[in-house]
Amino acid sequence: MSREYNGVLVFAEQKDGQIHRVSFELLGKAKQIARKLKTSVYSVILGQEGMDVKELIYRGADKVFYITGNEFNEPEEMIYKANLENLIRKIKPEICLIGATTLGRSLAPRVAAALGTGLTADCTGLEVDEDGKLIQIRPAFSENILAHIKTDTYPQMATVRYKEFNEMPRDENNIGEIINVDKVSYDNNLVKVLKKLKSQDVNISDAGVVVAAGRGIKKAEDLCMIKELAEILGGVVGASRSIVDDGFISKDFQVGYSGNRVKPKLYIACGISGAPQHLAGMKESDFIVAINTDPSAPIFNAADYGIVDDIYKVVPELISKIKNS
Repeated sequence: MSREYNGVLVFAEQKDGQIHRVSFELLGKAKQIARKLKTSVYSVILGQEGMDVKELIYRGADKVFYITGNEFNEPEEMIYKANLENLIRKIKPEICLIGATTLGRSLAPRVAAALGTGLTADCTGLEVDEDGKLIQIRPAFSENILAHIKTDTYPQMATVRYKEFNEMPRDENNIGEIINVDKVSYDNNLVKVLKKLKSQDVNISDAGVVVAAGRGIKKAEDLCMIKELAEILGGVVGASRSIVDDGFISKDFQVGYSGNRVKPKLYIACGISGAPQHLAGMKESDFIVAINTDPSAPIFNAADYGIVDDIYKVVPELISKIKNS
C-alpha cells in the first residue's frame, strides 16, 4: 500500500449533542489497530457548535475533525455523506469505521460508493493481517459461518455492530488536537422532518431488561400487556421481525440480525419461536426466559427457563404476581 493513506478514522455519531456510545467502542478497537499499524487514530463528528468533542480525545482519538452546522441536527444521509466524503478525500485514512446504527447502515454505503471503495457491513470482529490489511469479520448464512473479508481499495471501510467491542476507557490525560473543518453545503429538498416520534426513552441496546414479543401476539393492541410487564420490571419492549413487518411496532424495537443486538441481564421472549436471525441479536443475554405454546420451538434451546403455555395466560399472571409480591 502506498503511504498516501494513513490513520484509522472513526465516525462519531451524535444525536441532540450526545455522542452515541458505539463511537467509544470503535475508538477502542481503532486504537488496537493503530498500534499494530503504527499510525494515528482520527475521529470525525458532525454537529452543532459548542459540543463537548474533547470526549473523543479522552476516549483515544489523536485528532478530532469537527464539522459544525445546524444541518447536522437531523440524520439526513445525503448531507452527512457529502461532508464525510469531502473529509476522507482530504485526510486519506487507510481505514474508516462507522457504527452499524440506523444512520450508519444508510450512510456508509453512500460514502463508500462515492469514494469507489469497498464496504463490509455489520462486522462483529476486526483484525490486522501480517501485511497490514484489515480483516473484516462478519456472520453469514444466518450466522452459521464467519466470513473473513479483505478490501483491495482504500480506505478500507466497515460498519460495526453496537455492543461488539468494549468501550475505550476514558482518560482526561489523553492529549489530542481538535481541528475545525468547514462544512460542505448540500442543497437537498428531498427530505423534510415532519415530526419526531419517541416511543421509549431508553435505547433498547442499553437496557438491563427486555421483554420481547413475537408472532404469538395476535394484534398490535395486545402489546399493551408486553409494555406493562416491561415497565414493572424496569425494562423496555423488544420485538421480533415478524411483528415489525406486520406494522405492530417500529423497527427501533426489533431485536435480531437485521435489528438491534441486546445483552440485558434478563430477556423474556413472549411468543417468539427463535429463528436464527432473532437469536443472533439476544443469545448473549445473561438470563433468558421463553414463553411459547410450541415445546419444540428453537427459542427453548437458548432459554435458561422455559414456559410452555399461552402468553395471553402467562403474561397477565406474571404481571399480577409481580405487582402483588
